[in-house]
Amino acid sequence: MARKKPTKKPTSRTAARSAAQKKSPARKSAAKSTARKHIKAKDRKTDRKTKARGLPAAKPRARPKQRIAISHYRDEDFKADGLRAYAHYRDLGIAEASHGLAQAHVIRLIGPCNPAEVSKLHFHDVEFQMVYVLKGWVKTYMEGQGETLMKAGSAWTQPPRIKHLIMDYSDDVELLEVILPAEFKTVELAS
Repeated sequence: MARKKPTKKPTSRTAARSAAQKKSPARKSAAKSTARKHIKAKDRKTDRKTKARGLPAAKPRARPKQRIAISHYRDEDFKADGLRAYAHYRDLGIAEASHGLAQAHVIRLIGPCNPAEVSKLHFHDVEFQMVYVLKGWVKTYMEGQGETLMKAGSAWTQPPRIKHLIMDYSDDVELLEVILPAEFKTVELAS
């Protein structure tokens, strides 16, 4: 028969009580509380140093409250004031309502398509971009994806800074585009 090894027992009542307290939930809670107090004290000390140097204390930036944006279809709302000369844009009011968090617009590409004008490789410095084909069709090229024909009902995302271009489109194409943030940079690449 295998012999059990004797477990080491505390040598005194004080040692036994100390061992039991270390395992108790109340003790663990007290230790966490002490750690939180230490972190808060350290933060206060950092704030005092920042103020002593004449710098404002770092505070988390709160976004302004978003508003409701409602946009009803009106043909006259399509403007030639967007990124591309061969497109008209209908702003949906999202940039203003979200204080620049996002932008959304309907894009009409003006036909007939002129590949010499539209097929220029570029990328957008964005956090998110999604396109949905409302009507017509558009043929795109995206790095890593290749050529894709998108028809009414098709949707795609373009990851940040992905190189892409439009190859061709129908005369009646309309696209819904959502981009974050509202203001971004577009970089045209040499052909």
